[in-house]
Amino acid sequence: MIHIENNVFTLHTRRTTYQLKADAHGVLLHTYYGARIGSDDLSPLIQLVDRGFSPNPNELGRERNYSLDTLPQEYSSCGVGDYRMPAVVVQNADGSHLADLRFQKYETRPGKYALPGLPAFYGAEADTLVITLEDHVTRLAVELYYGVFEEYDLICRAARIANHGGASVQLLRACSACLDFPRDDLDFITFDGRHTMERELCRTPVRPGVQSVGSVRGTSSHQHNPFVMLCERNADEDHGLCFGAALLYSGGFEAAVESNQFHDARFTIGITPHHFCWTLEPGDSFTTPEAAFICSPDGFAAMSHRWHRAIRTHLCRDPYKGRRRPLLVNNWEATLFDFDADKLVEIAAAAAPLGIDMLVMDDGWFGTRSSDFGGLGDWTVNESKLPGGLEALVPRVKALGLDFGLWIEPEMVSEDSELYRAHPDWAFHAPNRAPSRGRSQLVLDFTRADVRDYIYDTLCQVLRNADIRYLKWDFNRSLSDVWSVALPPERQGEVYHRYILGLYDMLERFHRDFPDLLIEGCSGGGGRFDAGMLYYTPQIWCSDNTDAIDRLRIHYGTSFCYPVSSMGSHVSAVPNGQTGRTTPLETRGIVAMSGAFGYELDLSEASPEERAIMKRQNEDYHKYYNLIHFGDYYRLTNPFENERYTAWEHVSEDKREALVSLVKGTARAALPCLTLRLRGLDESLRYRVNGEGSWLGGTLMHAGYPIPTGGGDYRAIQLHLTAE
Repeated sequence: MIHIENNVFTLHTRRTTYQLKADAHGVLLHTYYGARIGSDDLSPLIQLVDRGFSPNPNELGRERNYSLDTLPQEYSSCGVGDYRMPAVVVQNADGSHLADLRFQKYETRPGKYALPGLPAFYGAEADTLVITLEDHVTRLAVELYYGVFEEYDLICRAARIANHGGASVQLLRACSACLDFPRDDLDFITFDGRHTMERELCRTPVRPGVQSVGSVRGTSSHQHNPFVMLCERNADEDHGLCFGAALLYSGGFEAAVESNQFHDARFTIGITPHHFCWTLEPGDSFTTPEAAFICSPDGFAAMSHRWHRAIRTHLCRDPYKGRRRPLLVNNWEATLFDFDADKLVEIAAAAAPLGIDMLVMDDGWFGTRSSDFGGLGDWTVNESKLPGGLEALVPRVKALGLDFGLWIEPEMVSEDSELYRAHPDWAFHAPNRAPSRGRSQLVLDFTRADVRDYIYDTLCQVLRNADIRYLKWDFNRSLSDVWSVALPPERQGEVYHRYILGLYDMLERFHRDFPDLLIEGCSGGGGRFDAGMLYYTPQIWCSDNTDAIDRLRIHYGTSFCYPVSSMGSHVSAVPNGQTGRTTPLETRGIVAMSGAFGYELDLSEASPEERAIMKRQNEDYHKYYNLIHFGDYYRLTNPFENERYTAWEHVSEDKREALVSLVKGTARAALPCLTLRLRGLDESLRYRVNGEGSWLGGTLMHAGYPIPTGGGDYRAIQLHLTAE
C-alpha cells in the first residue's frame, strides 16, 4: 500500500513501513524503514544542526544548519556537499563531477513495474511508485522506481537515469538503491567463500568508515554473493530487526555500508564501479538492475520465509515456478569425458527402477571434445561417441521411462575449436595482447548480437532435433581481458554490463522459444547463484562440492535468501572427489533431499543394497516434495558453531506436517544425551513422530524431542511429524 500526503510517501507492507519525503528544498529524504507504523510525517525526527566542514546549499544563504552531508537521503548524488558514499557519480561535458538532484514529480501505477532487458520481481498485486529527481543545470534526471509487495514485506527498487540535456554525460557509478539509517549499532552480514565452499556467513559490527563486498569478476562470483543483511546486534533466528538486500544481477556488484562521523549508516548496492563508465548522449537513458529489500522485525527465519515465498511465486516464472522438478541423474562425476551412448543407456537403465525421472548428459558430447582443452563452441554432436547423434540416443533413454537433459556452456569457446579458428575476434581479448585462459577457455563477446545469434541458432538446432527437456547452463571461468571490437575505445567501460545484458537476452530467447524447457544455472557450481539468474533459471547448481558434510554449511548460508527449490543438490559417490570423505549413503540422501534432488554417480555400479536405499530415498523425496519445496524452512542449528550435529526443518504452511533432518558430526565417546527443540509448529496441536507417540507442538518446541546418540560418524536422522 502506498500512502501519499504533502510529498510524504509512505510504503506499507503487512509488517513493515518505508517512508521518504521531498522537503521544502526538493531534497528527497529517507525518514524511516522498520516495523510497521502509521503514516505520520517522520521528518521532524531529523534534527538540523550546524556542523563544521559540512557545507550548505547555496540557496539557504546564511543558514548553516542544513547540509546534504548530514541529511538522510533517498538517492545521494555527488560533488555538492555530501561526502558519504554517493548513489550516482557523473562526469559532465565540462569535466565536472556534480549532480544536484532535486524532486520534480511523482506518479503511482497499479501492478509492479518491469525493467526491459533485466530481471525483476513481477506481480499484478503489487503497487508501483515512481519519483523523478533532476539536476536543473545539466537536466540529468533520475526516476526512482519502488515496487511494493504487501504480503511478502518486499520492496523493490531501481533507477532510470536519463540525459535530458544537450551534452553527453558519463555515468561512473549508478547504484540501484541507497538507504540511510539513523543508527550504526548494526551488524553487517555477508555470504562469502570460494569455489566449492560458497556463501559462508560472515557477521561483523558496522564500524566507522566503509565496509563493502562485491565482485569485479564479471559475475556475481563464488567469493561474495549479491545478497547481504544488516541487523541489530542481538538479532538471531527468532528475534530482532533485520534487513535483507538482494541485487537481481549476475555481473560485478558492490554492496557497501558506511558509518559516518555522526554514527549514521548509509547502505548502497548496485553494479560495481570497477571498470564501469557508461556514456549517455542527449536523449539516452540507463536503467540499473533491481535491488530488493525485505525487513523483518522478528529475526532471520521470518525474513527467510518471505524471501523464499517471494522468489518462488514472483521471480521464478512458468512453467517451473510451481511444477515439480525432475529427479535426475547426471553422468559427470560417474564418467567425466569418458563415455559413449551405451554407457549412458547403462546408467539410465539402472536409474529407471529407482524412480529417477531424467538422465542428464554432461560435458563431452559435442565437437571433438574429449578433455577441457578443446571443442567448446562447436555445438554439434560427436557421433564417434554418440552414433546417430541425439536423434538415436534420446529415444533409447526415453524407452526406459526417463526424460533427457543436456549440459551446455554457451558463453565460452576453446582456442582448439572450429568456431575460434573461424572467428577469433568473437572472444574477449585486447589488441596486441594474448588473452589469459580460465579452464583452458576464452569468453565469447556476448555484447555482440551476431555472436549471440550464432550460438543461439546452433543450440536451437540441437534442441529441435531431439526431445530435450532440461539444460544445465554452465559458466566455468571469470571474465578477464575484457575488450570488445564492437565498441569504440571511449565506450569500453560499458562492456561488462553489456555482456550481462547479452546473457539475459539469450536466456530470455530460450524462455520464449522453449517454454517447457527447464534450465538449471551453473558456474562451476555456485559462482553465479543470484536472484537475477533465478528469473531465467529457477534452480542453480548450488556448488561443485557434493560432499554431504560441506554441503551442510553451503546450504545453511544459501538458505538465508534463496529457497530450497532453487538449490541443485545431488548424491555423489564416496570417497568424495572434493574432500576424500566417506559418508553413509543415507546421510548423503537426506542432505541432498533439501534441494532440487538428484544423483551424480554411476548407478550401474551400485550394489543391490545401495539401490534399495536409493529407491527409498526417491520415494521419500516424492512423498515429501511439497513439504520440502513449498514449506517454511527453519535452520535449527548453525553448522559453523555446532560441530556435534546440524539440524533443519521444513514445516507446511498450515503447520500440520513437518520434516526434521539431523546430521551428526564425527562420533565421540560418552557424549551427553541430545534433545532437539523444534520450531514453527502449532503449540496446541498434537503430532505423531514417524507414526508413533503423541506430542504437543508446544512440548516439541520448548522442551524438545530426544535424539539417540551413537551410530558412527556422519549418521543422519529424519523425523516426519503429522498432526493428529
